[in-house]
Amino acid sequence: MGDAETKDPTRREFLGMGAAVLGVTALPLPHPAPPPLCPSAPPIPTVRIGFVGIGGQGSVHVENLLTLEGVEIKALCDIVPEKVGTWQQKIRELGRPEPRAYTRGPHDFERLCAEEELDLVFTATPWEWHVPVLLAAMHNGKHGASEVPIAYTVDDCWALVEAAERSKKHCVMMENCCYDRLEMLALNLARKGLLGELMHGECGYDHDLRSVKFATDGEGLWRRAHATRRNGNLYPTHGLGPIAQAMGINRGNQFDYLVSMSTPSRGLQLWQKEHLASDDPRRNERYVLGDVNVSLIRTMRGQTIFLSHDTNLPRPYSRKYILQGTRGLVEGYPRRVYIEGMSKAEDRWDPIEGWFESHDHPLWKSEKVRTASAGHGGMDWLEDWRLINCLREGQPTDQNVYDGAAWSVIGPLTEWSVKNGGRPIQVPDFTRGRWRSLDPIGIIEA
Repeated sequence: MGDAETKDPTRREFLGMGAAVLGVTALPLPHPAPPPLCPSAPPIPTVRIGFVGIGGQGSVHVENLLTLEGVEIKALCDIVPEKVGTWQQKIRELGRPEPRAYTRGPHDFERLCAEEELDLVFTATPWEWHVPVLLAAMHNGKHGASEVPIAYTVDDCWALVEAAERSKKHCVMMENCCYDRLEMLALNLARKGLLGELMHGECGYDHDLRSVKFATDGEGLWRRAHATRRNGNLYPTHGLGPIAQAMGINRGNQFDYLVSMSTPSRGLQLWQKEHLASDDPRRNERYVLGDVNVSLIRTMRGQTIFLSHDTNLPRPYSRKYILQGTRGLVEGYPRRVYIEGMSKAEDRWDPIEGWFESHDHPLWKSEKVRTASAGHGGMDWLEDWRLINCLREGQPTDQNVYDGAAWSVIGPLTEWSVKNGGRPIQVPDFTRGRWRSLDPIGIIEA
């Protein structure tokens, strides 16, 4: 990727190589623009899947995939053999062929990608392994899908874009919040023009994760480690993905630049002091992640997006959400709508239920979605169904590699801005200008 001056991610991401325009640091393009990624692929009647990482969220996806028509799970990979064995037994009990096991250590996904006849490799591993698994999949001629974020360095975002363009394979980030009922209602209202011209969005991941980060299993084994070396918005896509989709990012619009700042780091230290035994080795860890990070993003159309990350302090769960236009807005937590001339009372919020009844997104009218038992109230099932449906029909996926890269790269860019006193930094254009000729995602019928 590029010459020697751009290989070191610390130089490329955080020293601000390239031109400075109006004080905004610009990241360089790694190569001239290659041919565009094929937006669709030939239909696949039965999608053969190799699944890598079947812990908490991975198990949700496997359970969902087993409910879908036209799916065969052919291989399972995890560093814990017992997890693979459990799912092999469950799949046998469903009367389906037993998937092959890949449990020979952290890199056994490479053997899976090279040896198995698969259409799709799906990973729900810790963040560090998303990019290696996806690159191995595409290198071996398979489509790739990953849990969020798809990557957390600028170089890795470019690596995925370039690999997808070379292989002409889908590389999809599975952002489930794009399929939540509230966000899909907002998208439907926006596409119908009822919100007017979109002006502003607010979103975030505000969720007390202290007990999760200090757990002795699951995410506690890896997630807390990022707080020892990174300071910024480490998890931007849950809030940002739906806003970006509504505003047409990569499809007629583009992120322009951002600024970011963080509070001091206190919350994990307090938890460490108050909950860990005096001889617990975790008491020796030192954290740099600010308790609250706030970032502002400007789009090429002049819209503004407020993005927050707040996971180290006591607070009830919230995925702050506002999509605001010249005629009204949709807000989450609490969920409500106000549209000028349509709401029941002037300057008064409408409860969300009436708007669900009148303007629910078509995909949320499905009883299967509303009654899905695995994963965040139906949105995980819906995102898995949409991916499989697109592959089976040979249609473009709802999100592509450019979306995954654009939404995920916000993380490392916030780190750079925080480190440099809130200095503005330009967001890379992974489409190399092709966003100007693409139409925003429309309303998908059930």
